[in-house]
Amino acid sequence: MHIQDSHWASASAVATGGAVGNGRGDGGRSTPLRVDAQRNLEHVLRAAREVFGELGYGAPMEDVARRARVGVGTVYRRFPSKDVLVRRIAEEETSRLTDQARAALGQEDEPWSALSRFLRTSVASGAGRLLPPQVLRVGVAEESDGPERSDRPGEARVPHQRSQPGSGELRLVSDDTVDDAGAAALLEVVGQLVERARAAGELRSDVSVSDVLLVIATAAPALPDPAQQAAASARLLDILLEGLRSRPPV
Repeated sequence: MHIQDSHWASASAVATGGAVGNGRGDGGRSTPLRVDAQRNLEHVLRAAREVFGELGYGAPMEDVARRARVGVGTVYRRFPSKDVLVRRIAEEETSRLTDQARAALGQEDEPWSALSRFLRTSVASGAGRLLPPQVLRVGVAEESDGPERSDRPGEARVPHQRSQPGSGELRLVSDDTVDDAGAAALLEVVGQLVERARAAGELRSDVSVSDVLLVIATAAPALPDPAQQAAASARLLDILLEGLRSRPPV
C-alpha cells in the first residue's frame, strides 16, 4: 500500500483534529472546528477503524461514509484521499500499540507477564486488524551487505534486535504507510519485551519482533458476533502464546 505524497502536505491540517481550511483553496488560513464538524470527524474516524478492521484497508470510502452516517463528500472534505485516511488510522493504531507495549514494559516485572500482557491487551483492542503493512514487513539484510547499507534511504534499522545466527540484520522496510519514526518506536519497545522474555529463558530463541506482531494480527479475527469474536480471539491467543514459550529439553 502506498500513500500518494502529493496529498500529504495539503491534507496535514485537514487530517488533524485541530484545524481545517474552508475548502476554497485558502488552506493557509485555518479556523477551529465547529462542534458539528468535530462530531463528524469523530464519527468518520470511528467508522474507518471499524470498516478497515473488518474489511481491511482496501475497503472503499463509501463504506466508511455509510458506517459514519454521513455523505461521502463529508469524508473527502476531511480527508482529500483514501490514502490520507488510511495513513491517519494506521498512525493512530501504531501509536496505540506503542503505548500498550510501554505500559506492559513499565508495569510488569516478570518478562513473560509483560509480553503476554501486551499481546492480550493489543488483541482485545482489535489493533491487530489495523496494523499497517510496514510494521509487518521486517526485511532481513544479508550479513554480506555490510553495515554501511543500513543507512540506505527508505530502510530504518530496527533497534534492540538480535538476529539469529546466519539470519542477517533485521530492519524496517518502509512503504510510507506510517512515518518511520512511529513504526520504529513500536518495533523498539516490542523488541525490548522480546529481549527480556528471551533472556529470561521464557521465550523461544527463534521468536522475533515480527513474529510477535504477526501474532497480534492473526489473533484478532473479525467475526460478526462480538461475543464469538472475543472468545475466538482469546482461544487463538492462548494457543499462540503456548507456541511462543520455550520448553525445557526432554
